[in-house]
Amino acid sequence: MPITRQKKETILQGLTGQFKKAQMVIFVNFHGLSTTATRKLRTLLRITGSQYKVAKKTLIKKAMEALNIVGDMPNLEGEIALIFGADNLPVIAKNLVKFIKEHKELTISGGILENKFIGPKIVSELATIPTREVLLARLVYIINSPIQGVVVTLNGPVRNFISVLSQIKK
Repeated sequence: MPITRQKKETILQGLTGQFKKAQMVIFVNFHGLSTTATRKLRTLLRITGSQYKVAKKTLIKKAMEALNIVGDMPNLEGEIALIFGADNLPVIAKNLVKFIKEHKELTISGGILENKFIGPKIVSELATIPTREVLLARLVYIINSPIQGVVVTLNGPVRNFISVLSQIKK
């Protein structure tokens, strides 16, 4: 059953609004993905604060034309769904890549990051970025490392002196 023109305009307005709000959009080809797997993916994405939306490719392209996105648009072949992410982009990409390892039917076609088209490889690389907490822990370690080195160096002569005294005592 075809969609009416009014319904298409409503969908187009909704897509354009979501494109404007999202910091990152990932295009995925979901051809062959079962309904239960799609439900799991939607739940997983909802937990990370992102949305999974299926729309016609022509409406997706029209919504993107209104945004003046830089770069070459990825090839949108097959059945395309959109994943809109506003925060915690590495976590969204990490969960998506993990889900794709379990469900081979789902493939990344590309995406949009900060108003630029990106390829599937960049989305996969984004998944390898550590979480904020891990990055902060690494920063604290790097800041603490020189101080710890100075303390070890300053304690060296005292330790050596005590070692000499214990040897003399024996």
